[in-house]
Order: sequence, then structure tokens, then C-alpha cells
Amino acid sequence: MPESATTIAIGPDQAASRLLERAVVDAGAKVGELADAEALIWTGKPGDFPATLPPSVRWVQLPAAGIEDFFAAGVFAAHPDIEFTSAAGAFSHSVAEHALMLLLAGVRYLPEHLRATSWQQREFFPHVGSLRGKTVTIVGAGGIGRALIPMLAPLGAHVIAVNRSGRRVTGPGIPDEVETVPADQLGRVWSHTDHVVVAAPATAQTRHLIGADELARLKPSSWVINVARGSLIDTDALVDALTGGAIGGAGLDVTDPEPLPDGHPLWTLPNAIITPHDSNPPQLRLAAFADHVGANIARFVAGQPLLAIIDTDRGY
Repeated sequence: MPESATTIAIGPDQAASRLLERAVVDAGAKVGELADAEALIWTGKPGDFPATLPPSVRWVQLPAAGIEDFFAAGVFAAHPDIEFTSAAGAFSHSVAEHALMLLLAGVRYLPEHLRATSWQQREFFPHVGSLRGKTVTIVGAGGIGRALIPMLAPLGAHVIAVNRSGRRVTGPGIPDEVETVPADQLGRVWSHTDHVVVAAPATAQTRHLIGADELARLKPSSWVINVARGSLIDTDALVDALTGGAIGGAGLDVTDPEPLPDGHPLWTLPNAIITPHDSNPPQLRLAAFADHVGANIARFVAGQPLLAIIDTDRGY
């Protein structure tokens, strides 16, 4: 590696460094000390982020797609002149798979079967059905949404993609007929959607994006899937909707509060599926993050725009 190669620091988690070091070298840079680095691949917690950085550091790559905790820790305010990128998009496929699993499990009444301890067949399961011909609304059609749409299309589902801009969602495997709705018109989709997948970032504007009014406008057969952040759904309103039969069920990989405490009603509701925020399990996470890091370092070395640049005004 030439002495003039771009220097990238990695830290503070040394356990993650080997795979990331290879990504740095393969992308045309070298691993070095923070004091000499032009960029930092951060692998630690928000609260441990350095209060000061060397003046040579121009870019910081964060390890998470959801970066609200870094806002709360004051990381961006403390370093206003540094470009930050998140891991948005790095884990999209894994999380999209998990969302599809939760949705299919609900639609096919899988929780009932998982609890069974004897062979039972019913003539009729309330609300059990198929995704074929159904409308699935994806709230937050970013990386996860763009990964999920090609999974839903072969199942015959119609997709409404909700994003901030309202620009048509495109990408590999995304059908032309996918309907795109801007976030400020989200209210018009509730009454004609069958199921909802929440994949939007957590910001002040998206807190309780789905509450009692929105849940009341869904169908008694609708499943609400949340693979974003628990704060996007009003938990009390969700419990009421599940208990009262206003919706068919909920599949939640994230909750508010999180971790979901023992004894919370969601644990015992028969139409709620809870997974402990593991849609992106550790054995998949690091490899996907290393791929993302490598792609961004290659761009950084070449002077090209980086992936997943954080807009602090928008909050993601």
C-alpha cells in the first residue's frame, strides 16, 4: 500500500476490526491511528463517541441505520463540520425478510398453530388469508422498503410505497405499477390498505405516526408490522386495537418501551408476535456493515458522494 494511501481509523470495538480492516484495504485505503486519519469507522456506542476529533478527520461512518441515539448524545452538534454517514441500506435485505416473515405469519394465523399442543383443524379461522390481491402499504420506502417490494410482488400483493418526497420508488425487481404516496398524504391510504409495514426513521415528526385514529381506519383483518422503531406506533393505542379487534394483529420487532418489560399486555395477546429487535442478527450484521464500509471508503478515496449521508435537519 503506498504511503500516500488514505488513512482510516477504526474504533473503539476491536472485536469488529478484522473484517472492517479487510474492507478498508480492499477499498484502497489503509488502517491507521485516529490522530493521523482522514476518516473514522465508529464501532462503539453513541455515549462513548469522542468529544473532540483530530482536524484531519473529515468523515465518520456510524454503525447503525437508526441514528436517533447519536442525536440524543449530541454527537452531531459537537462535530458540525464533519460529514457523517449511517448504515442505512446496509441491512435492508435482512430486515425486509424479517418483515415478510412477520406479515406472512400473521396472515396465515401461524401464532395459533405455534401455541397448539395437539392436532386441531378448524373449518374457519377468522381473517386467515393470503397476500395475493391484497394491498400492503410500506411506510418509509427507503432501503428496507425497496428490498421488501420485490419480495411481495411474486406473492401477488399490490404495494403502496410511502416516502418523504413522493417520487416513484424504483430499483431492481420493483414493478412499475407500485403506487407511491408522499408522506404528507399518508392519511388517504389507511382506508384502502390491507396491511401495513412500518420502516420509516425515528424522528420527532414520526413519533406515534400510527395511533388510535390510524388504527381505527384499518380493517379488522389488517396486520401492522413494525421493523423500524417502537416510537412510530402508539403502544397503548395498539394494545387497545388488538384487544378490541379493530385490527387483525401486529408483528413487532421493535417496541415502545424497549426492551418490552415482562408482564406487558403485548406478550400475552394472541394476535401479537414479538421478536426482540433481531431482524438484523449479529451473524449477519457485521458482514453487511463491512460491505457498506468498503463501498463508502471506495467512494471516499475516489472523491465521490458517500452513501447514506446524514441530514441533521431531517434527523436521518
